[in-house]
Amino acid sequence: MLRRRFIFATAAATALRSRRALAGAALGHKERVDRALAARDVDRPPFSFWHHFNLPTPEAHADATLRFHRDYRTDIVKVMSDFPYPKPAGKWYELMPEANPFAPQVKALNLIRNGLNGRAPFVETIFNPWNVAEKLSSTQEVQRMKKDNPQALLNALDVIARSEANHAKRAIDAGAAGVFLSVANANSATLTPEEYERFSLPFDRRILEAVSGAKLNILHVHVERDYLRFFPNFPAQVFNYSLHVSHIPIADVRREFGGVIAGGVDEVNYRTLSESELASQWHAARAAAGPKYILTPGCSVPNESTRTELLRLPKVLGA
Repeated sequence: MLRRRFIFATAAATALRSRRALAGAALGHKERVDRALAARDVDRPPFSFWHHFNLPTPEAHADATLRFHRDYRTDIVKVMSDFPYPKPAGKWYELMPEANPFAPQVKALNLIRNGLNGRAPFVETIFNPWNVAEKLSSTQEVQRMKKDNPQALLNALDVIARSEANHAKRAIDAGAAGVFLSVANANSATLTPEEYERFSLPFDRRILEAVSGAKLNILHVHVERDYLRFFPNFPAQVFNYSLHVSHIPIADVRREFGGVIAGGVDEVNYRTLSESELASQWHAARAAAGPKYILTPGCSVPNESTRTELLRLPKVLGA
């Protein structure tokens, strides 16, 4: 009898929570995200947006991140990563693995964790090894090496991937719910599909595989249609891309990717979008993506966005 009462009570509590969501009662940030990941009913889609702060110290970076979350009530705190990868003393590509390549960022993550106190999940941004190689040298130099000395480039990318995998683990240890892996080279402006498969795919996967047990890994891709085939099996719960830059319909992405889709907001023209335009983008994206959906832009909104412009999105959502 007691067991039956317990089962009935549990079922009633579950139904009550579901009715609360359906009725539009406000959920907490963490619960809203968890329900979206499980394709359960939510009061509104969880949302996040972001831009770079470019601040010099971990303390300033953490303060700006927490203030942005408080001001705009984001459900997921996307921690930007603006501290550089360590440069070697000799040639840029003569690298050794780094156990802690972004030590200032780890300090910022710990401060952010303490400031959030479990009220909202946060994810750590990691730029993929190809992007790090470009920052250590230049876009032109990496392309030259790809042609003239591909093995040296592959060796450098391998070391960067190993180091960034170490950092990803440190981020999870610091309390991050996952990593936000940024892949900006899955497009013909940078690499052919065959080149991406050789010079980037295995290294990008390795970073997410290092933290495959995290519950909120986000794969952020500057992608063209011919490259979508590389990503459905990545160990990431969320796929984030720019609908408005790539012109790939969300319905097409949904056919390729069974997890959560994040996107829908036009980041390029964000500053001039009205509340009604933001609402229209939100509803269209949610209709195409289905219940596994998080409302975000396709990439950073402009750094110079004003407070009034930034407030439009949470206002439209009733955040």
